[in-house]
Amino acid sequence: MLSKTKINTLSNLNARSISSLKVVWRKDQALDRALEHDKRYKQCARVVKEVLNEPGQVIPLRYLEKRRQRMRLKLKAETFLNQNPGLFDVYYDRVKPKTQPVRFIRATDRLRQFLQEEQRILKENEPFVVSKLCKLLMMSKNKVVSADKLLHVKREFGFPNDFLVDLVPRYPQYFRLTGFPGEGKSFLELVNWNPEFAKSVIEQRAEEESERLGIRVRPSFNVELPRGFVLKKEMREWVRDWMELDYVSPYEDVSHLDQASREMEKRSVGVFHELLSLSLHKRIPVPILGKFCDEYRFSNAFSSTFTRHSGIFYLSLKGGIETAVLREAYKGDELIDRDPLLRIKDKFIELLEEGWRQRAEQLRLKQEKIKEDMMLMATKVGE
Repeated sequence: MLSKTKINTLSNLNARSISSLKVVWRKDQALDRALEHDKRYKQCARVVKEVLNEPGQVIPLRYLEKRRQRMRLKLKAETFLNQNPGLFDVYYDRVKPKTQPVRFIRATDRLRQFLQEEQRILKENEPFVVSKLCKLLMMSKNKVVSADKLLHVKREFGFPNDFLVDLVPRYPQYFRLTGFPGEGKSFLELVNWNPEFAKSVIEQRAEEESERLGIRVRPSFNVELPRGFVLKKEMREWVRDWMELDYVSPYEDVSHLDQASREMEKRSVGVFHELLSLSLHKRIPVPILGKFCDEYRFSNAFSSTFTRHSGIFYLSLKGGIETAVLREAYKGDELIDRDPLLRIKDKFIELLEEGWRQRAEQLRLKQEKIKEDMMLMATKVGE
């Protein structure tokens, strides 16, 4: 039996404000490296988007140069083109009928082939995209989310650029769009609740484990503290008791729960886990999550959840931006829980790498030619 002192200690812990429980942040170099892997890919994707959004999908090279700051492009535009062959062709045209021809850029045939492949992959995975969008609405407080906010996170979840005007109208059984996206007062509402979608990754995993073992397995989080990470005794006891609480599905109605309760903390962790699981790279910048505080009932100090539960999440500070990362989705710095829509990224990287190999070969041949010329000149001098 527990002593009276022990019982009082646990009661005090349970009564304490969750926000007062502090955990020291610890750097995870492997997960920080994972964020670095996509740096060059993202830069190339931003430039491609900039060009493809232009009328006729062409742009004068000098105009692209002027937009470097907006694209966060540190290199000169011309240097970027030289380092990433295969993306754009350079040609001459006039900005106005009577002006001198200047250099323009347009998508190469290889880039256009990739864009066709991207559409094919999106079409093939459309039911999966629809389920993702339904899940985002089903977790929200009133089953409705700002359309403009959803536009802001489309890349995080792999939604097509035109999903609100193309995909949404084709599924009236699930979605109702009100207002006009981009004007600040547009909302996407869930029309019908699909119980097949109302099952979190945690719950699906427990069901699969139950079938495999033949016994009921409780839904629970995978918790693995990083090497060398030690929780203080007080926090260890709080986490132990918190883990013993029943799992609260992110699709469950929690309007009756106190915002400061441990049960609400359990639910919030479940929502964060599900959102990160639905994202392409199993990570989302904290400022983006912060835009959904009202829809998902996050507290104002929600970012401390990621350090408080360091065995489930990692809070990266790479690049000066806080990014919430789902630990279980990674092995070292490699993403092991891969979203089907990542095939689009894989195809784009193949295109980039083909261009990089082409450039490396051209540089090699150029250096060999220089070396041959120098040897020839040395031979002539020797004569």
